[in-house]
Amino acid sequence: MGRGTLRIYLGAAPGVGKTYAMLSEGHRRVERGTDCVVAFVEHHGRPRTEVMLHGLEQVPRREIEYRGTAFPEMDIDATLARKPAVALVDELAHTNVPGSRNAKRWQDVEELLAAGIDVVSTVNIQHLESLGDVVESITGVRQRETVPDEVVRRADQIELVDMSPQALRRRMAHGNIYRSDKVDAALSNYFRPGNLTALRELALLWTADRVDEYLRKYRGEHNIRSTWQARERIVVGLTGGPEGRTLIRRAARLAEKGAGGEVLAVYISRSDGLTSASPKELADQRTLVEDLGGTFHHVIGDDVPSALLEFARGVNATQIVLGSSRRRSWQYVFGPCVGQTVARDSGPDLDVHIVTHEEAAKGRGLPVARGARLGRVRILWGWVVGVAAPLLLTLVLTSVDADLGLANDMLLFLALTVAAALLGGFLPALAAAAFGSLLLNWFFTPPIHRLTIADPTNIVAIVVFFGVGMSVASVVDLAARRTHQAARLRAESEVLSHLAGSVLRGESSLEALLERVRETFSMDSVALLERSGDLEPWTCAASVGSRPVDRPEEADVDMPVGDHLALALTGRVLPAEDRRVLGAFAAQAAVVLDRQRLVGEAEEARRLAEGNKIRTSLLAAVSHDLRTPLAGIKASVSSLRSDDVEWSDEDRAVLLQGIEEGADRLDHLVGNLLDMSRLQTGTVTPLIRPTDLDEVVPMALGGVPDGSVELDIPETLPMVAVDRGLLERAVANIVENAVKYSPEGVPVAVGASVLGERLELRVTDRGPGVPDAGKERIFEPFQRFGDAPRGSGVGLGLAVARGFVEAMGGTVSAEDTPGGGLTMVLTLRTAAGTAPPPAGAAATTSVHTFT
Repeated sequence: MGRGTLRIYLGAAPGVGKTYAMLSEGHRRVERGTDCVVAFVEHHGRPRTEVMLHGLEQVPRREIEYRGTAFPEMDIDATLARKPAVALVDELAHTNVPGSRNAKRWQDVEELLAAGIDVVSTVNIQHLESLGDVVESITGVRQRETVPDEVVRRADQIELVDMSPQALRRRMAHGNIYRSDKVDAALSNYFRPGNLTALRELALLWTADRVDEYLRKYRGEHNIRSTWQARERIVVGLTGGPEGRTLIRRAARLAEKGAGGEVLAVYISRSDGLTSASPKELADQRTLVEDLGGTFHHVIGDDVPSALLEFARGVNATQIVLGSSRRRSWQYVFGPCVGQTVARDSGPDLDVHIVTHEEAAKGRGLPVARGARLGRVRILWGWVVGVAAPLLLTLVLTSVDADLGLANDMLLFLALTVAAALLGGFLPALAAAAFGSLLLNWFFTPPIHRLTIADPTNIVAIVVFFGVGMSVASVVDLAARRTHQAARLRAESEVLSHLAGSVLRGESSLEALLERVRETFSMDSVALLERSGDLEPWTCAASVGSRPVDRPEEADVDMPVGDHLALALTGRVLPAEDRRVLGAFAAQAAVVLDRQRLVGEAEEARRLAEGNKIRTSLLAAVSHDLRTPLAGIKASVSSLRSDDVEWSDEDRAVLLQGIEEGADRLDHLVGNLLDMSRLQTGTVTPLIRPTDLDEVVPMALGGVPDGSVELDIPETLPMVAVDRGLLERAVANIVENAVKYSPEGVPVAVGASVLGERLELRVTDRGPGVPDAGKERIFEPFQRFGDAPRGSGVGLGLAVARGFVEAMGGTVSAEDTPGGGLTMVLTLRTAAGTAPPPAGAAATTSVHTFT
């Protein structure tokens, strides 16, 4: 019996239509006469999904008892006994109730497949095991139910059920996914547009990778060796010249023409000395390519065409974009340009675009850094001309029956000496002059084939020939060295100019500066080390690259900056001439480090200034808001003590009630002031313990009028890790604020729900609401929004509430209430070991009006 096939409908989030698509496939197979049954489908109360179950045979479920509650699970034995051709199994990542034969539903599916039954199933992208951390960082929810990636990858077919975030949120708002009482919480948390967009991208990318796997498998099975250009990857070769920006923009336009096109800009530098490009120009081009959605790469390679092709093939590129050569026409005598070599060696699977630009054929100008040095190929040609060419010229002259005369022979040999000097420098020219003198003496100066010279004038001619050759070689070599010095000075001036510009612009990223050092000197890693004293150990202030060193002694190059700071580089030993520029970088790194620390001190000073501002506001509050209840208390006490008026028992009760209310109000104001003071001084130390929310929230509502709050706290909620007293004060402040702004007769709703490892407490009012610009400002100390009357509080309630909740590791935020009003959302951490009950467990909810 063969193994069954597995088809999976993959979705980005709940509600995209995976189960609906699976059931539609079931109906299609039944219509084609296939024996198809529903092994397990959970419609979650969604009417459209429930309707799709009509007309399909359903295998009865198995009831499993767990902790006094019966849970329905797929009956694997009944399905195997029924032995259909196709079984529909929903929620592949589902965790079975303890007591089931298998711990996971995907293991049940494996049994069905092994029995030869084809299975159609569903799974969401967030349930893949390898994506758990990624999904948690996006949504803040850790997925407890996961399925191994390999199980999904082994599926014979994977179909993505896609839906835009906007359409999914509309489906949610219409009540097609969750019950109406859960819609607001879901839209405000897991189903936020950003979350859905990120999850959708994960699903699309994962599916695209799976498609690539299918394609590679197909090509291997059919022995297809040529490249299939399924996705455009365009490599842009940069020289550091001004034409680079034109090339990057052209490559971006090419990438836009194909779906999923990528742009990879690469600059190839040689392995010795400073880079041969302007650092400022390269930095600008890096910024441009990243702004256009591409990536920038720095590759080391002495053979530029080979390194470029190797990089392109390594990233599976389909096209290479290069600029027309800046060489002048006569410079092609030294060999083909990079573009010609790359086009010749690229092969049929890699297209090469040569783009014209304004700098084409204008010459490269003065080369920078290594550009003036003679390359290995050029030096080799110099030695060939200096040694082999004189032999070839001698062979030609002795073979031709023509007597040109010794003077003309010397001029021909002198031309070869000059050519050797131009190509290879001083040493090849010296060899050409010496070897040419010997050949002239042996073959062309009487007596021939002897080293003696009969005519003294010929001795003078040969000596002059040798002297002229030496002089020409010296002049050419001196010019090359002067050009090299000028090029180095130009390179250094550009580097230092860009460095000075960064100082003037106030760039303060130490890592960016060290990365610039690494790229400029082609190093593997750069670290800025410091120590507090001569005998103290070194510590790393910042580093970039792979395997940075911990001590200057371990580095290939170290540049001290003062007594207790050093720049350490690894990769190769720098020549002495490069250390001057490195010293400038080291000094700038020290300046940036000092600046960062000064910024930290300035931030501390700002915090102190903020504290002074709060103290000033506190004095203003004491001068007015605290005097108001004191004035009422004093007036009532004075009236009671007055002998001029005979107060009735009813009047005395009213005055005493005023005193009590004023004292309560004063106690509340002073309590908030003390709490704010504790938060500002950092003396709030929460005592975190597992706590039941339904025990704390009702206690926090003692200060609000009867009937003003409707409480909806499910009893099945997990415990939260909080400080009981701090949470009670925070909830009390938020609820009192909501009641104050809620319309008369409209109660404030207080509800709670669980989202993964977080618990949310939502306080919803139907008041005037707060505009988006003011949602953060209302949490600042001494802020009273809108037309709140003076004396109604000092504006500390929400600030204290946020401070207390954040001290416990939670968050407080403000959202608009659908239909008008403001919703305050408290997010708290659930206590370890108090996970919510399994899906499907009966949940009881406490709903009552607080009185």
